[in-house]
Amino acid sequence: MRNADLVARDIKSVWHPCTQMKDYETLGPVPIKRGKGVWLEDFEGNRFIDAVSSWWVNLFGHANPRINAAIQEQIGELEHVILAGFTHEPVVNLSERLIEVTPEGLNKCFYADNGSSAVEAALKMSYHYWKNHGKPAKKNFVNLSNSYHGETLGALALGDVPLYKSTYAPLLMEVITAPSPDAYNKEAGETDEDFALRQFEVMEKILAEQHDEICAVVTEPLIQCAGGMRMHHPIYHTKLREACDRYGVHLIADEIAVGFGRTGTMFASEQSNITPDFMCLSKGLTAGYLPLSVVLTTNDVFDAFYDNYETLKAFLHSHSYTGNPIGCAVALATLDIFRDDNVIENNKHLSRVMAESVSHLADHPHVGDVRQQGMTLAIEMVKNKATKEPFPFAERRGMRVFKHGLTREALLRPLGNVSYFMPPYVITEEQIRHLGQVVTEGIDIAVRD
Repeated sequence: MRNADLVARDIKSVWHPCTQMKDYETLGPVPIKRGKGVWLEDFEGNRFIDAVSSWWVNLFGHANPRINAAIQEQIGELEHVILAGFTHEPVVNLSERLIEVTPEGLNKCFYADNGSSAVEAALKMSYHYWKNHGKPAKKNFVNLSNSYHGETLGALALGDVPLYKSTYAPLLMEVITAPSPDAYNKEAGETDEDFALRQFEVMEKILAEQHDEICAVVTEPLIQCAGGMRMHHPIYHTKLREACDRYGVHLIADEIAVGFGRTGTMFASEQSNITPDFMCLSKGLTAGYLPLSVVLTTNDVFDAFYDNYETLKAFLHSHSYTGNPIGCAVALATLDIFRDDNVIENNKHLSRVMAESVSHLADHPHVGDVRQQGMTLAIEMVKNKATKEPFPFAERRGMRVFKHGLTREALLRPLGNVSYFMPPYVITEEQIRHLGQVVTEGIDIAVRD
């Protein structure tokens, strides 16, 4: 098959996510035949380094032999069984392992299919918890500006990126929005920590004045990924945990994109030394192989639903593929690799190489910021470096970087004017340096008038 043949068939039948399909009149979808390690390959032998881990999910490379073996072994035993009234060994083993590696106090695992579904479950759990405790007035949620939590209606309501949300505003519940601690917006001479503490003052005021009506605060610890890979200091979540305890409000940590080593620690919440009331995980949970998500929560939350059947306090929420055995087997293989291969420590070295590969861009006249948390690095192009005035979104400067990357064996799908690296952890130093060179070339091309 030729690339063009598959693209022609695709355009006739497939509606792609997060895409203006008219774009394909000039640049069609990139057809991929196979993947191996960090590489994706099309039907004509062209290769691309998967610098964005196929939407932030792939941790240990494509066609990883250890994960492949886990799938093959599990398929021979059990492909799926209803989890209501039944159980199986992979889901029990995975639950025990997740409780072991996540922050202390998260002792129960509730499974769903994807990140948005996990957020939806956590929202319902929080509201239902307070209702079961005789506090039905606690039904509002607090989010952060520039946040993103998924595309289903409840998760979308908790987001604050107009590109995704504004069209559907009439369908969404209203939420309370506190200003983000995003360090990109700090004043000259202000540290990331000082700015985060200053921004937290508004959150403190919201909780002090409205805690009787608030179920939970929902946040993305350390990195607001879909909001342009904006990053903040961990002190914000340390203070937030203290305030939530003080005012009797749940803290929901959406670690769907930032969990499993993306920020330099296994989970981003560790850097704030906190345990949230709910932790939502997906994406890296199965290393990019299968849809699976989980909400971890505390015994206190679980106990609020534990009662005689006729009280109707049970959490009646379900998905057909909840706790799928094959997905659980993949997640267990993923955790095995973390355990056996010293991944977090090895990533520290790779993170330094990533920083070195683009350090020169800090002085580029059209780069407003180079920021990094662990294995996530972002470069934001601006029209005016002094004022950080952005390029108009319609000019699609990031797309120019993406197009150049395809000519240089690199998949660098942008977020607006932000190019970023979020690669599989099996990437090599040489491959990282290649990405640094390619993104530099791409930015130079993109900022030309």
